[in-house]
Amino acid sequence: MPILDDDVLLRLLQLTSPTLPVGGYSYSEGLEFLVDNSVITQSTDLQHWLTQEITTGAARLEAAVMVRSYRATERQDYAALQAWNQWLSAARETEELRRQSWQMGGSLLQLLLTLPPRVQDPNHSLDDHPLKPFDQLFPLGECNFAIAFGCTAALWQIPLKASLLGYLHSWVTNLVGAGVKLIPLGQTTGQELLMSLQETIAKAAPSILNLSDDELCSCGWGLALASMAHETQYSRLFGVNSLPSSTR
Repeated sequence: MPILDDDVLLRLLQLTSPTLPVGGYSYSEGLEFLVDNSVITQSTDLQHWLTQEITTGAARLEAAVMVRSYRATERQDYAALQAWNQWLSAARETEELRRQSWQMGGSLLQLLLTLPPRVQDPNHSLDDHPLKPFDQLFPLGECNFAIAFGCTAALWQIPLKASLLGYLHSWVTNLVGAGVKLIPLGQTTGQELLMSLQETIAKAAPSILNLSDDELCSCGWGLALASMAHETQYSRLFGVNSLPSSTR
Protein backbone atom coordinates (compact mmCIF):
# COMPACT_ATOMS: atom_id res chain seq x y z
CA MET A 1 0.00 0.00 0.00
CA PRO A 2 1.47 3.41 -0.96
CA ILE A 3 2.40 5.87 1.76
CA LEU A 4 -0.40 8.38 2.23
CA ASP A 5 0.48 12.04 1.93
CA ASP A 6 -0.83 14.43 4.57
CA ASP A 7 -3.86 15.60 2.56
CA VAL A 8 -5.02 12.08 1.76
CA LEU A 9 -4.45 10.82 5.30
CA LEU A 10 -6.49 13.67 6.75
CA ARG A 11 -9.31 12.97 4.27
CA LEU A 12 -9.32 9.30 5.27
CA LEU A 13 -9.45 10.23 8.95
CA GLN A 14 -12.37 12.58 8.29
CA LEU A 15 -14.29 10.00 6.28
CA THR A 16 -13.88 7.32 8.95
CA SER A 17 -14.27 9.55 12.00
CA PRO A 18 -16.99 8.64 14.55
CA THR A 19 -17.94 12.35 14.44
CA LEU A 20 -19.03 12.08 10.78
CA PRO A 21 -22.74 13.00 11.07
CA VAL A 22 -24.26 10.02 9.28
CA GLY A 23 -25.95 8.40 12.28
CA GLY A 24 -23.76 5.30 12.60
CA TYR A 25 -23.70 5.64 16.39
CA SER A 26 -27.48 5.13 16.43
CA TYR A 27 -27.34 1.48 15.35
CA SER A 28 -26.32 -1.77 17.03
CA GLU A 29 -26.98 -4.16 14.10
CA GLY A 30 -28.69 -6.71 16.32
CA LEU A 31 -26.26 -6.42 19.25
CA GLU A 32 -28.90 -4.87 21.50
CA PHE A 33 -31.14 -7.93 21.14
CA LEU A 34 -28.19 -10.31 21.61
CA VAL A 35 -27.09 -8.55 24.80
CA ASP A 36 -30.64 -8.36 26.13
CA ASN A 37 -30.99 -12.11 25.63
CA SER A 38 -27.59 -12.91 27.18
CA VAL A 39 -26.09 -14.23 23.94
CA ILE A 40 -23.32 -11.62 24.23
CA THR A 41 -22.35 -10.95 27.84
CA GLN A 42 -18.64 -10.07 27.79
CA SER A 43 -15.88 -8.68 25.58
CA THR A 44 -14.79 -12.10 24.30
CA ASP A 45 -18.33 -12.77 23.05
CA LEU A 46 -18.38 -9.44 21.23
CA GLN A 47 -14.94 -10.06 19.75
CA HIS A 48 -16.06 -13.44 18.41
CA TRP A 49 -19.24 -11.95 16.91
CA LEU A 50 -17.41 -9.10 15.18
CA THR A 51 -14.67 -11.42 13.91
CA GLN A 52 -17.23 -13.69 12.28
CA GLU A 53 -18.98 -10.72 10.68
CA ILE A 54 -15.67 -9.47 9.20
CA THR A 55 -14.49 -12.84 7.95
CA THR A 56 -17.71 -14.53 6.78
CA GLY A 57 -20.65 -12.22 7.46
CA ALA A 58 -22.43 -9.09 6.31
CA ALA A 59 -19.53 -6.72 7.06
CA ARG A 60 -17.34 -8.66 4.63
CA LEU A 61 -20.06 -8.54 1.98
CA GLU A 62 -20.67 -4.81 2.37
CA ALA A 63 -16.93 -4.10 2.26
CA ALA A 64 -16.66 -6.04 -1.00
CA VAL A 65 -19.46 -3.93 -2.49
CA MET A 66 -17.69 -0.79 -1.26
CA VAL A 67 -14.65 -1.93 -3.26
CA ARG A 68 -16.81 -2.29 -6.37
CA SER A 69 -18.33 1.14 -5.80
CA TYR A 70 -14.83 2.62 -5.57
CA ARG A 71 -13.72 1.00 -8.82
CA ALA A 72 -16.93 1.93 -10.65
CA THR A 73 -16.50 5.55 -9.55
CA GLU A 74 -12.96 5.60 -10.91
CA ARG A 75 -14.33 4.37 -14.27
CA GLN A 76 -17.32 6.76 -14.07
CA ASP A 77 -19.47 3.67 -14.60
CA TYR A 78 -22.80 4.95 -13.30
CA ALA A 79 -24.70 1.89 -14.49
CA ALA A 80 -22.48 -0.37 -12.37
CA LEU A 81 -22.99 1.88 -9.34
CA GLN A 82 -26.76 1.65 -9.69
CA ALA A 83 -26.62 -2.11 -10.23
CA TRP A 84 -24.46 -2.75 -7.16
CA ASN A 85 -26.60 -0.44 -5.06
CA GLN A 86 -29.72 -2.38 -6.05
CA TRP A 87 -27.92 -5.67 -5.46
CA LEU A 88 -26.88 -4.69 -1.95
CA SER A 89 -30.37 -3.42 -1.11
CA ALA A 90 -31.78 -6.79 -2.16
CA ALA A 91 -29.16 -8.62 -0.09
CA ARG A 92 -30.22 -6.92 3.15
CA GLU A 93 -31.99 -9.54 5.26
CA THR A 94 -34.27 -7.19 7.21
CA GLU A 95 -36.02 -3.87 6.80
CA GLU A 96 -34.08 -2.47 9.76
CA LEU A 97 -30.68 -3.22 8.18
CA ARG A 98 -31.82 -1.85 4.80
CA ARG A 99 -33.15 1.38 6.30
CA GLN A 100 -29.95 1.82 8.30
CA SER A 101 -27.81 1.48 5.18
CA TRP A 102 -30.01 3.86 3.15
CA GLN A 103 -30.15 6.46 5.91
CA MET A 104 -26.39 6.48 6.42
CA GLY A 105 -25.64 6.48 2.69
CA GLY A 106 -28.08 9.28 1.97
CA SER A 107 -26.75 11.34 4.87
CA LEU A 108 -23.18 10.91 3.64
CA LEU A 109 -24.04 12.06 0.11
CA GLN A 110 -25.97 15.08 1.41
CA LEU A 111 -23.11 16.03 3.70
CA LEU A 112 -20.43 15.74 1.06
CA LEU A 113 -22.36 17.82 -1.46
CA THR A 114 -21.83 20.78 0.89
CA LEU A 115 -18.07 20.18 1.30
CA PRO A 116 -15.28 21.22 -1.07
CA PRO A 117 -14.38 18.24 -3.29
CA ARG A 118 -10.65 18.74 -2.66
CA VAL A 119 -8.78 20.64 0.04
CA GLN A 120 -6.58 22.37 -2.52
CA ASP A 121 -9.54 23.51 -4.64
CA PRO A 122 -10.60 26.95 -3.31
CA ASN A 123 -13.26 27.53 -6.00
CA HIS A 124 -16.05 25.35 -4.69
CA SER A 125 -19.24 25.39 -6.70
CA LEU A 126 -22.15 23.09 -5.85
CA ASP A 127 -23.15 22.88 -9.52
CA ASP A 128 -19.67 21.62 -10.44
CA HIS A 129 -19.30 19.29 -7.47
CA PRO A 130 -18.09 15.85 -8.66
CA LEU A 131 -20.52 14.12 -6.29
CA LYS A 132 -23.52 15.72 -8.01
CA PRO A 133 -23.97 12.91 -10.58
CA PHE A 134 -23.90 10.32 -7.81
CA ASP A 135 -26.55 12.16 -5.83
CA GLN A 136 -28.77 12.16 -8.91
CA LEU A 137 -28.34 8.40 -9.35
CA PHE A 138 -30.39 7.75 -6.23
CA PRO A 139 -33.38 10.14 -6.43
CA LEU A 140 -35.35 8.26 -3.77
CA GLY A 141 -32.53 8.51 -1.26
CA GLU A 142 -31.97 4.75 -1.42
CA CYS A 143 -28.18 4.84 -1.54
CA ASN A 144 -26.45 2.24 0.60
CA PHE A 145 -23.67 3.44 2.86
CA ALA A 146 -21.08 1.14 1.28
CA ILE A 147 -21.86 2.69 -2.12
CA ALA A 148 -21.61 6.27 -0.84
CA PHE A 149 -18.39 5.48 1.04
CA GLY A 150 -16.76 3.95 -2.04
CA CYS A 151 -17.78 6.91 -4.23
CA THR A 152 -16.37 9.38 -1.72
CA ALA A 153 -13.10 7.54 -1.17
CA ALA A 154 -12.48 7.33 -4.92
CA LEU A 155 -13.30 11.00 -5.52
CA TRP A 156 -11.06 12.03 -2.63
CA GLN A 157 -8.30 9.89 -4.20
CA ILE A 158 -7.76 7.78 -1.10
CA PRO A 159 -5.99 4.54 -2.14
CA LEU A 160 -8.35 1.58 -2.32
CA LYS A 161 -6.70 -0.61 0.32
CA ALA A 162 -6.51 2.29 2.77
CA SER A 163 -10.19 3.01 2.09
CA LEU A 164 -11.08 -0.62 2.78
CA LEU A 165 -9.12 -0.73 6.02
CA GLY A 166 -10.74 2.54 7.09
CA TYR A 167 -14.22 1.25 6.21
CA LEU A 168 -13.80 -1.91 8.27
CA HIS A 169 -12.21 -0.09 11.20
CA SER A 170 -15.03 2.48 11.22
CA TRP A 171 -17.62 -0.32 11.27
CA VAL A 172 -15.85 -2.06 14.15
CA THR A 173 -15.51 1.19 16.07
CA ASN A 174 -19.26 1.86 15.89
CA LEU A 175 -20.18 -1.61 17.13
CA VAL A 176 -17.56 -1.72 19.87
CA GLY A 177 -18.98 1.62 21.01
CA ALA A 178 -22.44 0.03 21.08
CA GLY A 179 -21.07 -2.91 23.05
CA VAL A 180 -19.41 -0.64 25.60
CA LYS A 181 -22.82 0.90 26.33
CA LEU A 182 -24.94 -2.24 26.18
CA ILE A 183 -23.00 -5.03 27.91
CA PRO A 184 -21.59 -2.75 29.47
CA LEU A 185 -17.82 -2.68 29.03
CA GLY A 186 -15.27 -0.24 30.38
CA GLN A 187 -13.70 2.24 27.99
CA THR A 188 -10.29 0.59 28.41
CA THR A 189 -11.77 -2.81 27.60
CA GLY A 190 -13.33 -1.30 24.49
CA GLN A 191 -9.96 0.02 23.34
CA GLU A 192 -8.32 -3.34 24.03
CA LEU A 193 -11.01 -4.97 21.92
CA LEU A 194 -10.45 -2.53 19.07
CA MET A 195 -6.72 -3.24 19.13
CA SER A 196 -7.24 -6.99 19.19
CA LEU A 197 -9.46 -6.77 16.09
CA GLN A 198 -6.85 -4.88 14.06
CA GLU A 199 -5.14 -8.11 13.05
CA THR A 200 -8.48 -9.56 11.93
CA ILE A 201 -9.15 -6.50 9.78
CA ALA A 202 -5.64 -6.55 8.26
CA LYS A 203 -5.93 -10.23 7.36
CA ALA A 204 -9.43 -9.88 5.92
CA ALA A 205 -8.67 -6.91 3.65
CA PRO A 206 -6.59 -8.73 0.97
CA SER A 207 -9.19 -11.47 0.71
CA ILE A 208 -12.01 -8.93 0.31
CA LEU A 209 -10.06 -7.04 -2.37
CA ASN A 210 -9.67 -10.23 -4.42
CA LEU A 211 -13.21 -11.59 -4.14
CA SER A 212 -14.85 -12.31 -7.48
CA ASP A 213 -18.47 -11.40 -8.06
CA ASP A 214 -19.43 -15.07 -7.82
CA GLU A 215 -17.87 -15.25 -4.35
CA LEU A 216 -20.06 -12.52 -2.87
CA CYS A 217 -21.98 -14.32 -0.16
CA SER A 218 -22.28 -14.26 3.62
CA CYS A 219 -23.37 -16.50 6.44
CA GLY A 220 -25.67 -14.03 8.14
CA TRP A 221 -28.59 -15.95 9.59
CA GLY A 222 -27.59 -15.01 13.15
CA LEU A 223 -27.54 -11.31 12.28
CA ALA A 224 -30.82 -11.62 10.39
CA LEU A 225 -32.62 -13.25 13.33
CA ALA A 226 -31.19 -10.73 15.80
CA SER A 227 -32.16 -7.80 13.59
CA MET A 228 -35.70 -9.09 13.02
CA ALA A 229 -36.20 -9.55 16.75
CA HIS A 230 -34.72 -6.14 17.48
CA GLU A 231 -37.29 -4.44 15.23
CA THR A 232 -40.00 -5.32 17.75
CA GLN A 233 -37.94 -5.27 20.95
CA TYR A 234 -39.97 -3.63 23.69
CA SER A 235 -37.29 -1.29 25.04
CA ARG A 236 -34.20 -0.26 23.11
CA LEU A 237 -31.51 2.40 22.79
CA PHE A 238 -30.55 1.77 19.17
CA GLY A 239 -32.41 1.66 15.88
CA VAL A 240 -34.00 3.73 13.12
CA ASN A 241 -36.81 5.04 15.30
CA SER A 242 -34.31 6.41 17.84
CA LEU A 243 -32.56 8.64 15.31
CA PRO A 244 -32.54 12.36 16.03
CA SER A 245 -33.98 14.46 13.20
CA SER A 246 -30.57 15.96 12.35
CA THR A 247 -29.30 12.58 11.12
CA ARG A 248 -32.26 11.51 9.02
